[in-house]
Amino acid sequence: MDGAGREPEEGEEREPGAISERNILDSFTESREVAELIGNLRGVFGELVTREMAVERFIGKPSSQRECFSLLSPEGMMNSLLEIVRDSGSPPPLVHLAFKFLYIITKVRGYKRFLPLFPHEVRDLQPVLDMLAKQNPKDTETWETRYMLLLWLSMICLIPFDLARFDGNLVSVEGQARQPTMDRILDIAKCYLVVSDKARDAAAVLVSKFIVRPDVRQSRMADFLDWVLSMLSKSSSQTMEGTVIVNGMLQALAQLFKHGKREDCLPYAATVLECLDNCKLSESNQMVLRKLGMKLVQRLGLTFVKPKVAKWRYQRGRRSLAANLQAQGAAVQNQKREAAAAAAAAEAEDDEEYDIPGEIENVVEQLLVGLKDKDTIVRWSAAKGIGRITGRLPKELADDVIGSLLDCFSFQETDNAWHGGCLALAELGRRGLLLPSRISDVVPVMLKALTYDEKRGACSVGSNVRDAACYVCWAFARAYEPAELIPFINHISSALVIAAVFDRDVNCRRAASAAFQENVGRQGTFPHGIDILTAADYFAVGNRVNCYLTISVYIAGFSEYTQPMIDHLVNMKINHWDSVIRELATKALHNITPQAPEYMANVVLPRLLPLSVGSDLHTRHGAILACAEITHALCKLAQENNRSVTYYFSEQSLEGLKQIHQEVCRGELMRPAVCTLIEKLSLSKMPFRGDPIIGGWQWLINDSLRHLTLVSSAARQHIKESAVSALAALCNEFYINERGEADPALQDELVTQYVSELQNSEEMIRCGFSRALGALPRFLLKGRLQQVLEGLKKVTVISPEDVSFAEARRDALIAIAKVCQTAGVKGDGSQQEYVCRENVDQIYATLLTGVTDYTTDSRGDVGGWVREAAMTSLMEVTLLLVQKEAELIHANICKQIMCWLAQQSAEKIDKFRAHAGSVFLTLLHFDHPPVPHIPHREELERIFPRWEKDTLNWNAASEAFPRITQLLGLPAYQYHVLLGLSVSVGGLTETTVRAHSASKPHSGIRVQGDCSSQMS
Repeated sequence: MDGAGREPEEGEEREPGAISERNILDSFTESREVAELIGNLRGVFGELVTREMAVERFIGKPSSQRECFSLLSPEGMMNSLLEIVRDSGSPPPLVHLAFKFLYIITKVRGYKRFLPLFPHEVRDLQPVLDMLAKQNPKDTETWETRYMLLLWLSMICLIPFDLARFDGNLVSVEGQARQPTMDRILDIAKCYLVVSDKARDAAAVLVSKFIVRPDVRQSRMADFLDWVLSMLSKSSSQTMEGTVIVNGMLQALAQLFKHGKREDCLPYAATVLECLDNCKLSESNQMVLRKLGMKLVQRLGLTFVKPKVAKWRYQRGRRSLAANLQAQGAAVQNQKREAAAAAAAAEAEDDEEYDIPGEIENVVEQLLVGLKDKDTIVRWSAAKGIGRITGRLPKELADDVIGSLLDCFSFQETDNAWHGGCLALAELGRRGLLLPSRISDVVPVMLKALTYDEKRGACSVGSNVRDAACYVCWAFARAYEPAELIPFINHISSALVIAAVFDRDVNCRRAASAAFQENVGRQGTFPHGIDILTAADYFAVGNRVNCYLTISVYIAGFSEYTQPMIDHLVNMKINHWDSVIRELATKALHNITPQAPEYMANVVLPRLLPLSVGSDLHTRHGAILACAEITHALCKLAQENNRSVTYYFSEQSLEGLKQIHQEVCRGELMRPAVCTLIEKLSLSKMPFRGDPIIGGWQWLINDSLRHLTLVSSAARQHIKESAVSALAALCNEFYINERGEADPALQDELVTQYVSELQNSEEMIRCGFSRALGALPRFLLKGRLQQVLEGLKKVTVISPEDVSFAEARRDALIAIAKVCQTAGVKGDGSQQEYVCRENVDQIYATLLTGVTDYTTDSRGDVGGWVREAAMTSLMEVTLLLVQKEAELIHANICKQIMCWLAQQSAEKIDKFRAHAGSVFLTLLHFDHPPVPHIPHREELERIFPRWEKDTLNWNAASEAFPRITQLLGLPAYQYHVLLGLSVSVGGLTETTVRAHSASKPHSGIRVQGDCSSQMS
């Protein structure tokens, strides 16, 4: 729609408070259903099942309509339920059910929202008291009734009549004295303050409303406080019963000092504070008690000081947006000068009259200690208390509080103290209690908190500190005029950008992004704020890899942020305890290098080289990777600009890079890091040809492959891949001469050595050198191809001694495909140089043997790894031949490939079945050019249409087996598909067995003849 009736587009935010037509219609529907539920209570309360069903249905209605609950007419619902309660003919189960519904209603938006909706007439007092008198405080089934009755009574207590008028003749009909109404209410409150259920919270609310009545205050307040303090003194928070009692007393006192008048509570405040000190709640292991103690302390502090807003506080603009927009130009300046003069005069007058009690020092000290509590909820309560009390203190005393607060930000303090301090700073800033003169002291602390990260064992703490520091930045953006923050704007903006892009935790990145957005909107002085917000919004910073490798590069393009981002990565991230962060940081440095190549070459690299041979393991690891990435980026940049690869490097830097592998080359972290360094330096085409360093690098690669057995299983794959990648880069750069050939002696030594290692008795050594042979460049394979293939073939053969070497067979099959791709295809070529007619059958025979590997051991079906690698290698070799010389593929070979793939597509293990199905469809539908000699191609394309190639879910047995069973109708595939299905139906996976059993009756196939004929 257009105009006012336009509907928001998808993803567009609505204005606050706006409710869509759909929500309104849904709410009316909900309202009718809720009214029907309430109206049917009299018919369902008798049966336990119907009663519970009604409660469950009712719980779902208000909760789902939390945002627009006002449309459900809560007042009407409460009146309908209270009519049931007031009806003297309502049986107790019905009354309890009505109160349960009432409790559900109040829980949607909190009791404070619904408290005024309770009827509070004089005629309700006695019935409510009588109902409470009939309740059993220990009944665990009806606590909602007691909770709602106490809340109702707390509203009735507000009637403006002396309660003595309701007593009349205190002598009952039997001649016994009746208890006054005031005492009855007090006894009820005392009774429920010591229970362990929700009624205790309502009793505290009742106390806060009842004790502050003028008639009760005069005659009962002192006695009640004596009772509360005596209960606190006698109870121990070390026992369950004592904890319940202390909880109730603290809630009652906190509510009382919150709602009571200052002049009424002040005479008792010092006594309560003394009793609270004696309780030593800060030493309690109960988080709730410490939180309530902190809440009570701040309420007592607010009682000691006058309830007046500090005239000295900093105020930005006006509370009214209209007034801000209307006041412009000279009028604004005049009003500011007048306001400043008036504030100065008021401050002078105020300070003359202001006398601060000595107890305030005790209160502030307890709140400062509370900022260091181990639980967040206690620290948050203390921070709010600091903000509230500081707002009532004179300027000098408030400045002393801020000075004490800044002591929390010492590196001798724990992360709890830093977190609590940040929360308190945000509260002070938000309330205008941090004057501009203190900003220069606070900003450096805030910047440290944005990067706070303390290592603890194998992890670190500090994410909550960084999150709270973002809250401080958010609060300052709203509190201060732009002119006040101008001197610090570059530091704050850079720190927030760094936190939004490079923080390890997603909640901190998003908090920093929100704080940055608030500053851009409120201050308008952040450099390139809108551009950065567009790239680093709330959703974009959710992906850590995207932040490090993409968003950071864009932001580093703005000169104001380039150097701070680089310095942060070098100082804080390459030595991070998390190896993932270290690796991402080095890749980010690689991507950012083109933005500041001179700074990287002249400042960063000389700083990293000493760290790469230092004593700290994490720093050493990160520095080596950073040196590798930065060097590679600088060399690529030099080549792009037609300069020498050493253009950006000094002699000292080149020597430092050459020395790294000699200093550190051991360990699970160092081996892959140095291999990465070798790879990057080789790719950078460093002028090290003929240097002895090449021999050292080759030795390190070989040593890493030989010692795979000595490292943990988790690190083996990473070390193997790093070493193989380094070997490929090293050979391509330093082992080829000007004619594009290898030195014969070096080639003979390297290939012979690697092939001989393939028969090593250690499986991991076979794995490493198999993959190394697969990574050799073509000029090293030339004239040695048959030797390499024969060596790899021997690894794939299963013998009694190495039957469990499944990983070695897997890596050998992978290497065979890589060698074939590297050597290339030439039908009439030499088998020592190419894949040709002489060796293609041998290659296929080796790969097809791998598809039949069903070896099992204590790890399970380890042969599955071999079959998976064999299927991948068959696909790669076949597609290579199809694109080069398709006539090398014989019909018999193609038939065997497709039949074995069909058998594996009926595999019981989802992962292997999905891989086989994917390879099967890839070969079937490949058309550049098509794979020749596929049996029953037309029928297969009808069973597996081309458009289903990427959508068919082979992992789901219910989708895969109905298609596979259709292959039983194709003679060429019958035997292999039946074999695969037989293995699957006998498997342990119930889903697979069930899907296969469901598919089998529909196949309608009879297999006749000798099965052996199908194998030909």
